[in-house]
Parts: sequence; structure tokens; C-alpha cells
Amino acid sequence: MILGICGSPRRQATEHVLKEALKMLEKKGFKTEFFTVRGRKIAPCQHCDYCLKNKECAIKDDMYELYPLLGKARGIIIATPVYNGGVSGQMKAVMDRCRALVASNPNIFKYKIGMAVAVGGDRAGGQELALQQIMTFYILNGVIPVSGGAFGANLGATFWSKDTLEDVKKDLEGFRSLRKTVKRFAEFLEKLEVKE
Repeated sequence: MILGICGSPRRQATEHVLKEALKMLEKKGFKTEFFTVRGRKIAPCQHCDYCLKNKECAIKDDMYELYPLLGKARGIIIATPVYNGGVSGQMKAVMDRCRALVASNPNIFKYKIGMAVAVGGDRAGGQELALQQIMTFYILNGVIPVSGGAFGANLGATFWSKDTLEDVKKDLEGFRSLRKTVKRFAEFLEKLEVKE
């Protein structure tokens, strides 16, 4: 199963782009699952070390809906709007709270494949910095990070939304970067014979 995680608190451009990526993968025969932070309560990590001793997070909130999906997923797509040159606060909370998942099983992310999508309101609004944050999260946790490769998708898919859903739909270059990234992501998954 491929898990798409939307880090936007709004139903706008980031959610649209992530759902398009999941449709592309479904056409290639992959089973997908969509998770959004929108409307959910996910508190920031308190770094209390409760998870190190108890193998679960002390904060009982909507992360407990996401934890089993992360465990089952063979591929992960993290999509975030750009906030102040990086991932959204909601996406950062999700990534930080995965500390408890790794504490419960240090190999939980081993051999999973990850890709990243960043949507900025400005053309150069921090998309690559947001992608780097996601790639760093993958590397730190044992996920194999995949980009779309050179010439347009170096770290993953990037979009310029001009802060509207209609403008992100018109971003031809953004969709080119998404197609390139999804193609390489699918190739890695197929090498590992992952469909479910």
C-alpha cells in the first residue's frame, strides 16, 4: 500500500496535487491510502521520552490513526504546503511524532520508499527547503528517499500555487515534476515488487 500524507490544514492545492499523485499510482496498479492533517488533532512532540520506555506515544490523539497506516505502507508520499520556507507546522508535528513509532519498532521504516511534494504560494517560496526537510526525515528513519531526478525534479515535485487551487491546476511545470517523481517512485516500488 502507498500512503499519501497531506500536511495542509486546508482543502486546497496541496491536497489536490497529492490526490493526483495517488491517482497516477493507482493507474499503475498500486493500492493507495490518503491521510490528511486537516480537521485532525495532532499535537507537537514533547520529547518527553515516554515512548523510549513504554514503546508508545504518551499523547493520545489522531496520530494513532496514522501510526498503523505508516506501519503497513510500503511507499510513503509526504506532501506539504510551504510555511515560512519549510514544511507546515502540522507536517512537522507528524514527522516529530514518528519518534514513538521508531521507539516501538526501530525497523518500522526499513525498506520503505519515500517521495516528497512541496507546494508554495511563491515561485521560489521555499519548496526545495521543504523537500529537504522531508528527505532528511526519510533518511533519519530508514526510508529510501526517491526524487524525480535531474532536470526539473531534483529533490521531488514542486508546485507554484499563487495561493489558489485554480493556479496550482495550471502549473504545467509542477505537474511535469510530479510525473517524473511518481515515475521513479513507482520504479523503485516495482523493483521491490510492492503493489499491496
